[in-house]
Amino acid sequence: MKLGIILQSNNPEHIWNTLRLAIASLKTGHSVQIFLFSEGVEIKDIADTEHFNISVKLQEFKDLNGIILACETCLQVRSKTKSKVCSTTTMKDLVKMIEDSDKVLVFG
Repeated sequence: MKLGIILQSNNPEHIWNTLRLAIASLKTGHSVQIFLFSEGVEIKDIADTEHFNISVKLQEFKDLNGIILACETCLQVRSKTKSKVCSTTTMKDLVKMIEDSDKVLVFG
């Protein structure tokens, strides 16, 4: 199954759970693409805590060949030119992800 995930939260628990689901899906043979949207583009700015090791989960997701993209406009709103963790992209690519996915989930 092709799973498309839209992450639009900078809440550490939301991010952590999104990554946990994405990793579990990859480990069972599904393909996963995460599109960082709105506050989700701040993922690299969220510090790890005792309960939410976001940087570890993010690296595990990438090591399992998960695809992650960030909304260029959402980054610009935050005065950033690029993401520290992934390629930047546009709404056109989000539409393509939605079209190509068997299931689309939104977190945030």
